[in-house]
Amino acid sequence: MPFCSSCGTDVSGVKFCSKCGQPVAEAPAASSGPAEEASASPEADSAAPSAAPAAAAPAANDNVLGAVAYFLVVPAIVFLLIEPYNTNRFVRFHSLQCLLLAAAGCSLGVANMIVGIFFAFVPIPFVGGFIGLILSLAMTIGVFGAWLIAAIKAFNGEEFRLPIIGDMAAKYV
Repeated sequence: MPFCSSCGTDVSGVKFCSKCGQPVAEAPAASSGPAEEASASPEADSAAPSAAPAAAAPAANDNVLGAVAYFLVVPAIVFLLIEPYNTNRFVRFHSLQCLLLAAAGCSLGVANMIVGIFFAFVPIPFVGGFIGLILSLAMTIGVFGAWLIAAIKAFNGEEFRLPIIGDMAAKYV
């Protein structure tokens, strides 16, 4: 009785595993005659080339998924909740780092609003608004730059850690 090499499901009489979808390689010992070996040979040859790219695809797929995790917050949450993605360390790390970067950006935005309100009461005209604008632009450029660098590094397959956020994400992966 043959079993799937990927998940262990019984694959008697089928060409693809019903549980994981992997192609089933026919064992030469299971054939009883030369006619069956000749007919099984083209099927085995056609299954072998398709199995090699399938094994190479997840590595490239991980890079794309790591980068996609940085686009908005929804993909990062989905990748942390859905089974095939939350078991992948690379995708999970970048999803957590994205969520922590979004939380840091929101916290900096609230802090910027508080500082902006404080500077609005500076008695010198336009100075308070100008300082608040400069702080807001610096914060926005900093968060956007960190987001862009992290997304590019994830797409290139690197586990790039942002200074404080990256260590926190690595600790929970």
